[in-house]
Parts: sequence; C-alpha cells; structure tokens
Amino acid sequence: MSATPEEAAFVAALDRVSAAHPALPPLEAGLLAALEVGLPGDSRAFARTFGVEHALVLRALAGLEEQGHIAVTARDARTQRTRFAGAGSRPCTPSALPSSRA
Repeated sequence: MSATPEEAAFVAALDRVSAAHPALPPLEAGLLAALEVGLPGDSRAFARTFGVEHALVLRALAGLEEQGHIAVTARDARTQRTRFAGAGSRPCTPSALPSSRA
C-alpha cells in the first residue's frame, strides 16, 4: 500500500527538518514538519492524528516555544489544547531554524 501525497509530503518535510537538525527530538521535528506542510497548529489534533499522548505533544511544544521556533497563539485552560504557529513571520523550514539547540 503506497502513501498518499499528503503523507509523502509530511515524511519529506520531517526528513528535511531531521537532517538539518539531528539534535532536534523526533516529536519536535514532527511538529515543525506539520507546520511546514500546512497542517493546522493544534496540539490535540496532532496528538490524535499521530497517536501520541497529548501531554507529550504539550511538552514538545513548550520546548519549541522556549527555543523560539514556535509561538503559542491560544490555549484552552480546561483541556490544555494549544494552538501554535511558526515564530514571527519566519517559516518553520530547516533553513529558518538555528543550527544548534539553545
């Protein structure tokens, strides 16, 4: 069974982010790759789509925000669902990420 074009685009974006920044944890790379291919920046949707515990996604987002890679745009206080986007006007492509972790 072959991958859909959307899956292939995500895998290619993930490969680019991971190759450019091998120290970036896989989950964080996946979140940035999702933004790169235009998936909505929604922690709960990402967790469900990829079968990852929401708490792990939230932890990865906190790390990315601390490093300046993403900006949290909204957070539901009850569910902790977090909406996020690439930091500033800078795209979340490998060339836009710093070469080393802060």
